[in-house]
Amino acid sequence: MRAKLALVTRSRPQSLRDFCRGILLSPDLESKLTAPPVGGFDDSEPGPALRLLRPARAPELMLDGGAPKLPRPAALRDPRARALCLARFAHHELMAVELFAWALLRWPELDPSLRAALADILADEQRHCRAYLGRLEALGECIEDHPQSDYFWKHVPVIETAPDGPLAFLCAMGLTLEQANLDFSALYRDAFLEAGDPASAQVCEDVQRDEIRHVRVAATWIRRLAPGSDDTEIYTQHVPFPLGATRARGRRFDAGARRQAGLSEHFIEVVRQARRSGRG
Repeated sequence: MRAKLALVTRSRPQSLRDFCRGILLSPDLESKLTAPPVGGFDDSEPGPALRLLRPARAPELMLDGGAPKLPRPAALRDPRARALCLARFAHHELMAVELFAWALLRWPELDPSLRAALADILADEQRHCRAYLGRLEALGECIEDHPQSDYFWKHVPVIETAPDGPLAFLCAMGLTLEQANLDFSALYRDAFLEAGDPASAQVCEDVQRDEIRHVRVAATWIRRLAPGSDDTEIYTQHVPFPLGATRARGRRFDAGARRQAGLSEHFIEVVRQARRSGRG
């Protein structure tokens, strides 16, 4: 008698679309920080464009119009100042998670290689957020105890309506906000070390290493999307106002990290020399 063959049912990998929808439409922190599936995503059917101007947020995570000024590095010997920094950094990473999910839903027609790169960055941002939250918890606090600025999200309407939205997004996120974090992550890494908090310093170190790669992705893809132009020209034409070169740096400028990210020497100098007046 022939033995019956067992039927093996293979579940289909989670779609990237459903994963991103879960991040934006779920109000709780746990859902937004759920790691990607181990087997990767199914992105064979990205679906129609989904346009959202704000993510779902639980009441304790509601976006506010502003937040207190970030403590100066010298203030970090005070545990309260360290907590304020960690909460701010964690929320920036949370907004980045949401915005990369937003971009993947907004432009399903993007090149599959670019979509895969953005999905990888999204996963990095989740990991960064969880790491900052872990350090915040070690200080006996949580992100819900601190105001949630809408700084990243308030730029979405301009990006969404830009003539070339993907370029505007890459210039805003990769070449402005993440480029600036090349400076801030290194500055606060050293400040946490001086304050006797090497664990938080290590998180900042890990974040800067990943941000170099994120900036490189943005720099590579803007050149592919706008061939024949250099990174300075593309950035100047597509970065959404009021973002610009002055927002792409911190108080201590790290040219070396920018070179590792593949930015041209001209673009690096434009950002280094930018002043607070006008668009740049």
